[in-house]
Amino acid sequence: MFISPAFAQSAGPAMIAQQLLPFILIFAVFYLMLIRPQQKRAKQHKEMVAKLSRGDKVIISSGITGIVSKAVAEKDTIEVEIATGVYVNLMRSNVTTILDSESSIALPQKAAAQKTAAKKAAPKAKK
Repeated sequence: MFISPAFAQSAGPAMIAQQLLPFILIFAVFYLMLIRPQQKRAKQHKEMVAKLSRGDKVIISSGITGIVSKAVAEKDTIEVEIATGVYVNLMRSNVTTILDSESSIALPQKAAAQKTAAKKAAPKAKK
């Protein structure tokens, strides 16, 4: 025969550990850098959505801001007022952020009311 048969060498326990070590390290890095932080964010979002109550200013996933007008603890939906007299029913999970009461983002109708109130309250300058 021109070609001798090649026999594979049997791999010992040390060879298997050396071959699996890079895969184990890659999985550990993925877990610490991607999976674990995502689980923390999901847990925080779930807690935030669970504590929604009437009167909270919220930002919806579409970027619309509004005020929660109806939130029942047992239901998965809430009612949000996005403009004067305009109410939208949403899933709780669509809320991305609860704004602080001191937040600079205001609803358009409230901002207009605040501007007119500020104009009325400000003293006029004499010429």
